[in-house]
Amino acid sequence: MQEPIKTEEGIPIGNVYDKYATQNPIARALMQGFERNVLALIRKADARDIHEIGCGEGHLSQMIHRLAPERLRASDFSAQMVATAQETLSATNAEVAQRNVYELSDAYAAELSVCCEVLEHVDEPRRALEKLRAAAQSYVVLSVPREPIWRVLNMARGKYWSALGNTPGHLQHWSSRRFVALVGEYFDVCEVRNPLPWTMLLARRKVGHR
Repeated sequence: MQEPIKTEEGIPIGNVYDKYATQNPIARALMQGFERNVLALIRKADARDIHEIGCGEGHLSQMIHRLAPERLRASDFSAQMVATAQETLSATNAEVAQRNVYELSDAYAAELSVCCEVLEHVDEPRRALEKLRAAAQSYVVLSVPREPIWRVLNMARGKYWSALGNTPGHLQHWSSRRFVALVGEYFDVCEVRNPLPWTMLLARRKVGHR
């Protein structure tokens, strides 16, 4: 059965497939790999002030909260997702706000910006990376689906055949090498991880960049 797709202003929002709550053993194993690797990169940044950009329902921010940063912010363009994230994070000290990635500036700067499963959804990824760079005091952690593996796995579970396995709302498609090269134009890439089926990296603001 096709998962229901939530939209806002015609744009798919949140997780089309609820990967955080899945009971499928294979999907769960993949998610455990995602969570283990993203949290390891976040720990390496050793940041006291963390901002998750594109927080969706707030699941990753909830995990980041357990790392006990001094300040945690979460934002998303969708009013529906912000409302859900506020509920998810109600027992934490996280500050949740509605904000588009294109609205970022140094006014929203944090020691570490986390932007996972977002850039594949934007129509102007270079502009989004410029905004992320403006909001990065030190580090960013980024992740995107690793193509074409992502679509192959979707088709293997019988999903999105008419779109050749493309998840609704995914506008950009990168191999690991292409994504690392793109991010390298805006940041110094410190570490790359490839937990199946993602490309994930820790990068640092280029020295001397304004």
